[in-house]
Amino acid sequence: MKGKAPAKRGLGGPNKSKSNGDSFFNPDTKRRRKGGFRDDDIESGESDQENGYPGSDASSGHGDEDEEIDEYADETAAEKKVRLGKEALQNLMAIEKKRAEEDDGEVEEGKGYEKEGERDSLVARKLMKEQLEESGRLRRDVASRVQKPETGDGFRYLVKHTHPVTAVCLSDDELRGFSASKDGSIVSWDIESGKSERYKWPTDKILKSHGAKDPEGRATKHSKSVLALAVSPDGRYLASGGSDRHIHLWDTRTREHVQAFPGHRGAVSCLAFRHGTSELFSGSFDRSIKIWNVADRTYISTLFGHQSDVLNVDCLRKERVLAVGRDRTMQFFKVPEESRVIFRSSTSALESCCLIDYEDFFSGSDDGSVELRTVQRKKPVDCIRDAHAMPSDIRDEEKDNRKPSNEEAIWQHQELAMVGFVNSMAFAKSGKFLVVGIGKEPRLGRWGKISDAQNGVVIHRLKLSEEDVSKF
Repeated sequence: MKGKAPAKRGLGGPNKSKSNGDSFFNPDTKRRRKGGFRDDDIESGESDQENGYPGSDASSGHGDEDEEIDEYADETAAEKKVRLGKEALQNLMAIEKKRAEEDDGEVEEGKGYEKEGERDSLVARKLMKEQLEESGRLRRDVASRVQKPETGDGFRYLVKHTHPVTAVCLSDDELRGFSASKDGSIVSWDIESGKSERYKWPTDKILKSHGAKDPEGRATKHSKSVLALAVSPDGRYLASGGSDRHIHLWDTRTREHVQAFPGHRGAVSCLAFRHGTSELFSGSFDRSIKIWNVADRTYISTLFGHQSDVLNVDCLRKERVLAVGRDRTMQFFKVPEESRVIFRSSTSALESCCLIDYEDFFSGSDDGSVELRTVQRKKPVDCIRDAHAMPSDIRDEEKDNRKPSNEEAIWQHQELAMVGFVNSMAFAKSGKFLVVGIGKEPRLGRWGKISDAQNGVVIHRLKLSEEDVSKF
């Protein structure tokens, strides 16, 4: 007898008819959920005993607990999210109601509804503020709340360096800061006490095992001079870049070197982490900007466009990068779209940039001017000429009538005295303080020197008025 021929596998074979009878291909997801399908990817954070699953102590009980289990047994992920959101809203409203009763005591008759309306509006504003903070779109007015400093309020030295400080940065929790100098020293310090700890560079053998390449050109060993620092949003990693053309990754918990990223053909001049992610942007004298994934310790891509040294980069939460360079341009890169917008300066090189949001940003140039720009316009919205007065001859230290340098002018505007080159600044996100890296020499060269200055990191506390929550 002839056996049955094996079924052919193909588009017209049994697989096609199988989809008609197999429940896996049944589009009726609602019926499957009612049949007891449970989403295992969602964790409530509660133990089996608390939820009353079989085998637990709670599963042996009866009454209300069983009814509650049955009530949420067929709940979908979306339904659970809505339920938890309502519970969180009710808890927040209860807290605000209790607080209002403690502040006002007994509410007069006829004013209860007004109080409830004000409380509901306050809760709505707080929820909106939390949502904007999580999405990185919260814009807070800090400058208008800064109070005029009193006599005696000024800078206080936190950390002293042997050589000029080239970079400073702050952790997101505003508890620790990091600084680096021209001699390659990297220091972490406590914001309140100023207690510092130094990072130790590994040997060349360890550097090579971590990915570093041999020095190029006439260099016989890796230069330790650091020009840029950036700390990851989670505070776990510290990235440094400098004259050796590498980005070095450090573990902030152990202060040990963990990875070296080669790839740039020039000194690494600036670094910036994308908010809320492990993506790192690096700018270099090789006119390029590279993107790295610190968590995976991998290279992602390179952005081109500048015709000279890239001096500074800044970014927020989205994949948008703002960069300035010696080619007198500021370029706004849209990474996913692979496009960019170019803004040109007709007079001098742009040395600094800062994003306010995804539409507005600042730029600073080496002629002492500060410009406010927007993506919608190629020309500046506003410009402050000579915001930082240019020196007549910074090398001539014997002249008593020397004009204040561009680095000193901002402190005179705040009625604060500061001597030295301001090579790096970092504002706390809360707006409560400012840290500044001071040096006897400028960050990217040795064409000037102020002998009276002291190399180190200083901090200035800012007094802020109460924040108006009604703006959110």
